[in-house]
Amino acid sequence: MTKKAVVVLSGGLDSTTCMGIAKNEGYDLYPITFSYGQRHDREVEQAKKVAEHYQVKDHRIVDINFFNQIGGSALTDDTIDVPEANDEGGIPVTYVPARNMIFLSLASAYAEVIGAEAIYIGVSSVDYSGYPDCRPEFIKSMNETINLATKAGVTDNGMEIKAPLMHLTKAETVKTGTRLNVPYELTTSCYNGEEEACGVCDSCQLRIKGFKEAGAKDPVPYKIDIEW
Repeated sequence: MTKKAVVVLSGGLDSTTCMGIAKNEGYDLYPITFSYGQRHDREVEQAKKVAEHYQVKDHRIVDINFFNQIGGSALTDDTIDVPEANDEGGIPVTYVPARNMIFLSLASAYAEVIGAEAIYIGVSSVDYSGYPDCRPEFIKSMNETINLATKAGVTDNGMEIKAPLMHLTKAETVKTGTRLNVPYELTTSCYNGEEEACGVCDSCQLRIKGFKEAGAKDPVPYKIDIEW
C-alpha cells in the first residue's frame, strides 16, 4: 500500500515546495486548497495548475465563506490596504486571524477520512512575516490536538503535521525546491494577486530575497525591475 499525504496547497512558493518534498518522500499527494474569501482568486487558480503538474489523484478546493465576513486582515478586507514590506516588526495587517489553525483542522478531517498519515504545510519561522500561526510552538500544539481529537489519533497510529520548511531560510527553500524540480513558474506569492507581481509587498520582498540569496532568477514576472 502506498502512503498518503494531505498537502495544504495555496499555490504559493512554500506550499508548492512542500508538494515536491512530499512526493520525494514517497507519498501519494492529496492537496487541499482553501478559497477563504481572500481578495483575489489567483492563488486558487495557480494551485490548480500545481496540482495538475503533479498529476494528483484528487485535489480538493474548499470554499470557506467566512474570513471575508469577519475581515480584520488586508488579505480579506477590502477596506484595509495591502501594505508594502513590513519593516516595523510585530504582526502585520496581512495576518489572517486563526487561518492556519482552521486550515489544519479541516486538513486533518480530510486526512482521517482518506487514511493519510501526514499533513504537509509550508510554514516557516525564518524569513517570514511574523504570523503567530507559523511558529514551531503552534505546529507542535496542533500535532497534539489533532491526535487527541480524531478517531485515527486515539485508535490508530495517528497523523503527523509536517512542516519541512520551518527552520529554512527562503533561500534554502528555493534551493530545496530547485533540486526537486518544483514548478516555481506556476506559483504566485504576491498579496495583490495580479498577473505581474507587485514586487513591493511583504510576500514579494521575501520571495525576491530568497531567489537572490539562492543565486537564482525567479521565473514569475514582476512589475518592477529586479537585478537578479
